[in-house]
Amino acid sequence: MTLKTEERFRRLAAEPFKTMDSRGLRTSGRGGKLGELFARRELLGLLIRRDLQARYRDSFLGFVWTLIKPIIQFLMYYIVLGQFLRAAEGIDDFAIYLFAGLTLYMFFSEMVFGSTVSILSNAGLVKKIYLPREVFPLAGIGAAGFMFAVQTVVLLIAALIFQALPAPVNMLWFFPSVLLILVYGLAIGLFLSALNVYLRDIQYLTDVVMMLAMWGSPIVYSWQMVKSIFAEMGLPGWALEIYVNNPITLGVLGFHRAFWGAGTADDYPSQLGLRMLIAGLIGLVLLFISHRVFTRLQGNFAQEL
Repeated sequence: MTLKTEERFRRLAAEPFKTMDSRGLRTSGRGGKLGELFARRELLGLLIRRDLQARYRDSFLGFVWTLIKPIIQFLMYYIVLGQFLRAAEGIDDFAIYLFAGLTLYMFFSEMVFGSTVSILSNAGLVKKIYLPREVFPLAGIGAAGFMFAVQTVVLLIAALIFQALPAPVNMLWFFPSVLLILVYGLAIGLFLSALNVYLRDIQYLTDVVMMLAMWGSPIVYSWQMVKSIFAEMGLPGWALEIYVNNPITLGVLGFHRAFWGAGTADDYPSQLGLRMLIAGLIGLVLLFISHRVFTRLQGNFAQEL
């Protein structure tokens, strides 16, 4: 090998990787990863529609199941817990309280699980063509967002029928609650989607954890019940703080303030807005870390798949 050839290979090795477009031309790379994802927004939309259509393919009722499943789950919890176990006796407008918590939690659960299996579900695309790998977890989150939007409309209609809505200004709690859940769902989803490529048991473990995690937030019971039980058991104050500052708990409490008008100040912890702000900032840090991990692990996705 001549010195000129060695020098050429040395210069090539020092060059950073460049993304090529469909014409084989180098892209400008403006906006970094966000710009790259934005440039493929049409593909992201197609993946979201494909995921939604695949859920109920060859089904007679189709997307009607989007409504049937949460309503049946709501009725099960309302009848068994609210009526048989009398949880509804301590919570006014228990039906709306329960439905609001379930709606937000199911959004978080579907985001996390949909993201976790997204890389494996799109193994064919990952192995054949270059795409920013983040588009697959984002497609799972987009599909979960569509389901959440439909269920939120049902919740709003139910709250109007039962005349359970709070003052309009309190309904603004909808936005920080959803944003908080979205940040944590994206952070956890990105991390688990990459990890699941190397350790396939992650998707099954995630399914079990999501099923159990629902009971760690005031969805089928009230914040007041938790506060009273912690006091009766003589648990230290920091234990209650850990429970309260769980981002899912904060999101559910904020969602209750947006749709459950029967709640009073005693039904929520102090400084809920500040708690959500701090949790959101921590979530952004976790999102940055999880994306760095995702970026490091994605290099061997095709080989592992």
